Amino acid sequence: MTDFVLDNSVAMRWHLESNKSSDQNYSESVLRSLSEADAIVPNLWHLEASNVLLGAEKRGETTTGEVERFIVQLENLPIYVDSLTAHQSFSRTMALARAYKLSSYDAAYLELAIREGLPLATLDKQLLKAVKNADIEIYLKKAG
Repeated sequence: MTDFVLDNSVAMRWHLESNKSSDQNYSESVLRSLSEADAIVPNLWHLEASNVLLGAEKRGETTTGEVERFIVQLENLPIYVDSLTAHQSFSRTMALARAYKLSSYDAAYLELAIREGLPLATLDKQLLKAVKNADIEIYLKKAG
């Protein structure tokens, strides 16, 4: 059984640390939770992660070797890919992107959380706002 939807904004903090300690602490809490929980991601997740990591390499924030080691770590985590993301793209995902003023990529995470009835782990400000407005739980955060 899957426990939450994992946004790339959280997963990338496991390798590319944030200067904001609350973001870093949250992402590390999510990572620790994967020892007992399973995550699900839209089928664009790997491409999005690759793009972030390649950009960090180009900026000199990481090396190819460090990225390759990180990818091995990611591949060993209980992160599962949703097979229906693409089927929702032209309907539900676009509608959510319009309604909440999100990119189609971010709306894919929201759509998956809604469809699966799961909380979402994210650090993305626009997506956090949409999650709250859509009455979706934020993973590992208390309501309030």
